[in-house]
Amino acid sequence: MSNPWYRAPIVSAVALVLVACGHHSDGRAVVRPRSHAPTTRVTARAGPPPADVYAHTGVGQLSPAVAGVPSRVYVPNSEADTVDVIDPISFRIVDHFAVGRVPQHVTPAWDLTTLYVDNDLGNSLTPIDPRTGRVGAPIPVDDPYNLYFTPDGTKAIVVAEKLRRLDFRDPHTWKLVKSVAIPHPGVDHADFSADGKEMLLSCEFSGWVVRVDVEHMAVTGELHVSGSPVDVKLAPDGSAFYVANQVRNGVSVVDPSSMHEQRFIPTGRGAHGLYTSRDARSLYVSNRLAGTVSVIDFATGHIIATWPTGGSPDMGGVSADGTQLWLSGRYDAEVYVIDTRSGQVLHRIPVGRGPHGLCVFPQPGRYSLGHTGVFR
Repeated sequence: MSNPWYRAPIVSAVALVLVACGHHSDGRAVVRPRSHAPTTRVTARAGPPPADVYAHTGVGQLSPAVAGVPSRVYVPNSEADTVDVIDPISFRIVDHFAVGRVPQHVTPAWDLTTLYVDNDLGNSLTPIDPRTGRVGAPIPVDDPYNLYFTPDGTKAIVVAEKLRRLDFRDPHTWKLVKSVAIPHPGVDHADFSADGKEMLLSCEFSGWVVRVDVEHMAVTGELHVSGSPVDVKLAPDGSAFYVANQVRNGVSVVDPSSMHEQRFIPTGRGAHGLYTSRDARSLYVSNRLAGTVSVIDFATGHIIATWPTGGSPDMGGVSADGTQLWLSGRYDAEVYVIDTRSGQVLHRIPVGRGPHGLCVFPQPGRYSLGHTGVFR
């Protein structure tokens, strides 16, 4: 086929999209499409979507690495420089501790054995042993707004937002391997291609998304989607990335091969976080300013439900059994627990000031790609 991000499977009867990009040299010309990408009509697709990208993240698919790890929800309070730990059975805070300045996200390590609190202005990562809850000594790194891991586990990628760069590091020693300058301000959220060779990153303050070859550690393309792009999520079939835009109030669907916006899905004011349902059929969009969550059907691209939450739903994760969506209330010092079957808010839990990148752990998956829990 003409799209190099699609290749037919050999043995599967279900269409499987595998990313075949990522072999470009560092000198490849940067793709610069028009500033205002065209919007196209959503075409309905018969039957359920293939779920190959998330084939190992369904209900019951917990890794042996997390056997015996207690289920907890970790809430970094970016204005209080603390972390609250919630028991999702009792919905009570069971631990609370101080960390470095402006903790932005809690990120599971690639091997699922450690959680890292990303202390942005503290220039450090605070490790947590999820088995015991014990907090380790801070690890010095520059400007860790966010943290990712390459799908092969060989590199950690520190997203240094204010420094406008990605720092590729050894995930064990944290020694710097290479810094990659990002040409636009506000780089902060990302996801990886289906073959793990490339990633798409949002640049929140400038309206751009940037494609990076993680093997060669180089920028290979960019697209101006305008507004303020934030969270990024790969489609279940690997063919496109969904990018939340908190100024355009919806979600862009981006073709990572041509670097064009295929279509735009309006959701609600302040579209911010993106989370895949446990069966990989739906995408949950937290609309932080609207106080709602939109549910997008991956198969059709249509919004099939809008759940009123009130407050300021921001970042979070889906419970291991898929029945709950946990989100931080960024401006309201609370956490929302939403029933994914009814859309009802089950609990509102008071936490510290400025709760941000909430992490539900453990979740199904063989390994973590980072952020608040992007699993494969």
